[in-house]
Amino acid sequence: MSAALQSIAREFDANVLVSAELLEGKYQHGIDGRFTLRSALETLLADTGLQSIEVSPGTFAVLADTKPVSEKALNEPHVIPYVQLPQKPLFSSADHSTDLDRLRREDVIIVTGTRRRGRTVFESLAPIDVISSVELRQTASEELLDGLAQSLPAFTAFRLPLNDGNIFNRPTALRGLSSDKTLVLVNGKRRHRSAFLETARGQPTDLSQIPISLIGRVEVLRDGASAQYGSDAIGGVINIILEEDTQTTGFAQYGEYYEGDGDTWRTGFRTGTVLPNGGFSTFAFESFQSAPTSRSVQRDDAKAFQAAHPEISLPDPVQRWGQPEREGWRVGLNSEFPLTSELDGFLFGTFGLSQGISDFNWRNPDVSNAYTLTDAFPDFDLRSLYPAGFTPRFGQEETDVSLFAGLRSATADALQWEASLGYGGNHIDYILNNTINASLGPESPFNFRPGRLKQSELAINIDASRDIALLVLRRPAHLAFGLEYRQDRYVVERGDPASYAVGPAAVDGAAIGANGFPGYSPDQEGWFDQVSFAAFADLELPLSDKLAAEAAVRYEDYSLFGDTFEGKLSARYALTSDFAVRGTVSTGFRAPTAGQVFSQRTSQGLDSTTLNGVTNGRFSPESLVADVISERDGIHIRSLRPERSLNIAAGVTFRTDDDFLLTLDVFQISIWDEFGRTPTYELELHERDVLQAMSPDLGFISNVYFFQNTYDRVTRGVDLVASKNWQFETSDLEVTFAYSHANRTLEKSRFDPEFALDQLLVNPNLSDSMTITATYHIGVLEFYSRLRAHGDWRGASGIETDPIQVFGGRTFFDVALTWNIDPKTSVRVGAENVFDTYPDRALNQSNRGLLYSRDSPYDTDGGLFYLRLSKDF
Repeated sequence: MSAALQSIAREFDANVLVSAELLEGKYQHGIDGRFTLRSALETLLADTGLQSIEVSPGTFAVLADTKPVSEKALNEPHVIPYVQLPQKPLFSSADHSTDLDRLRREDVIIVTGTRRRGRTVFESLAPIDVISSVELRQTASEELLDGLAQSLPAFTAFRLPLNDGNIFNRPTALRGLSSDKTLVLVNGKRRHRSAFLETARGQPTDLSQIPISLIGRVEVLRDGASAQYGSDAIGGVINIILEEDTQTTGFAQYGEYYEGDGDTWRTGFRTGTVLPNGGFSTFAFESFQSAPTSRSVQRDDAKAFQAAHPEISLPDPVQRWGQPEREGWRVGLNSEFPLTSELDGFLFGTFGLSQGISDFNWRNPDVSNAYTLTDAFPDFDLRSLYPAGFTPRFGQEETDVSLFAGLRSATADALQWEASLGYGGNHIDYILNNTINASLGPESPFNFRPGRLKQSELAINIDASRDIALLVLRRPAHLAFGLEYRQDRYVVERGDPASYAVGPAAVDGAAIGANGFPGYSPDQEGWFDQVSFAAFADLELPLSDKLAAEAAVRYEDYSLFGDTFEGKLSARYALTSDFAVRGTVSTGFRAPTAGQVFSQRTSQGLDSTTLNGVTNGRFSPESLVADVISERDGIHIRSLRPERSLNIAAGVTFRTDDDFLLTLDVFQISIWDEFGRTPTYELELHERDVLQAMSPDLGFISNVYFFQNTYDRVTRGVDLVASKNWQFETSDLEVTFAYSHANRTLEKSRFDPEFALDQLLVNPNLSDSMTITATYHIGVLEFYSRLRAHGDWRGASGIETDPIQVFGGRTFFDVALTWNIDPKTSVRVGAENVFDTYPDRALNQSNRGLLYSRDSPYDTDGGLFYLRLSKDF
């Protein structure tokens, strides 16, 4: 009986209090089925002479049913010597079973947005979504961001074919805000950023690097939380809670698009061991291999070339617009272990290796300057090597590592504390094949290594919390406080010499550098650091039985721009035990990274008339180039400052005894000094002379742009979530409805307002999104369905007279059937976008064979089916 009660306590992340004497001589083989916490205890204790009583939310006492005691006695430990069983969340590994499926959603214990233990979703002072591991496994993709995007209407994951590193390091958006305005945590610790930094989308965390098999659940706080967690938490917080189950389980999955491409293999397993004295260690491994997709037609210029040169056979299409070819593997570890009776240790981390490759634009022999005939190499004609033109193949090899270790108090004393040390790193090595540095002529290789980017972060945290008695309160308040130190380092390493070289043929106009993606030159390489120190505190106050409030403050000091002070106030008032109103107001910020402040990305060449070198690209706002441009009237290139925000939100939450839950929240997010890029400036002759005098290398600059704090904007919206469970005699049905609306308004731009609007279109977002999921269980079968409806969205049209294209709304339908062959084996067959729905055709770049916008906020490859086998051992 003791082991069975411990299993329930772990399964529901609950406290079960019981006198050890009551369990003597009592045995139980366990229970099987789908339960709430209360019904699980009632079923387990039936006919045992014991009963369970709820002492407080998430805490039950087990008593002899012939000796009921008063509430006063429950608060006097000397009357009944309870033993508190361990409360570690345990998630069932079978695809058809999980704690979040059995537990009413509002009763799920959360750890995000609060530092008080035992708070549930329903009691939260701000909106929180909890996505179970089972829900994540309902998505065919191996990437976490796709699972979140299909489950949360407020979250968007983009696919950007033929868009340099964006095709591998995909941007996301929460509540219409760019990726770097959402803080990502793993087990409550800040996750490191990606090394990819080539666009104005910022430098976000790569969510694809965490093996889904190691994820127990994901908590998404849809509220500003910089005062609680620091930089980046403007739009919200994604907290990935790692699995603690030690049972061995594995899976294999195959998927393919209706078009017959993009076939993907996924395999993985999770295992673990129970450590002495209640510890655990869980390990997971996943691998994947996916073929590319193509939703293209032949380019117009390729058709013309084929007609002019019938003797040459062109591929059709000459370039593919679609997902890249990818493969890789990821591992993860999550462990906790008692060290003494008063001290626990913990260790968790992930490691991943992946690589991918995709097409760039086709080079037409009749027009490309890669085919320029030069006096430098009079006997060389690139047509002899690439008579049908060539399509560069761009790829990357990525290494990602994260490791956290720490100590925490293991007793229930007044002061709870935790100390941790964490490291995270992301390395990207770029690859460019099937191309040439035309300026080197026959001396050029055809395959290049354009360079390496590195992002590394070190974090030290010390947190503590305790209940404190205040005379004016009937119940204890909860105080949490702590310190944090972080170091952020960004490194750019040069590519191989041929990737950035300016060869002899450049004087005649031949293209320089690796054609398609010139390598990082010695002038661009370097390492750049930023350090920060933070102190924070928050106080949760139970002002009455109905009113709860929280105040949080955080002070941070950054080496690159100075200090910041943020605050947050939250309150929740329970009109009844099942209906409450809540609201928050908070300030927030996003600190510029070291890479954004200092790194530069340029391409180099020669002016065929003057024979002078020229340099084009992005320069640091701290550079001499920025100083020269700032001499122009009306232009001032400034040092990067943190983005600032003000979040205001209000909502209601309601539940019924028959498993119905509804939350409605409205919000406004005002952001000042939002990050972006400037227009491109062509340097004038006198400006080049000034730079030449400052540094000989700077005299060759031609066109430049910078990262800047470019505009202010306001995002207003509403989120609605409702869920209902029906329990029938032999089956059950779960239905969830979620709707999100977010509208962005540009308030001010430091540069050309039309240019600012163009930049906002770079990261298009859906104003309206909705999902409805339904899961029906009967016997050994599970039927799953999901409807995803998206409203209109806007993108660039590529037409000067009508620069914006409006794309119509679309609805996608996903279905899956799971057969639980036995308690340890299941087979699932499913389809995403089962009706093979495509978005509107795109105008922009359609002359290059593109059918659907590469900025689309959802998949544009049509229907996909998959087959998955899962097995517990």
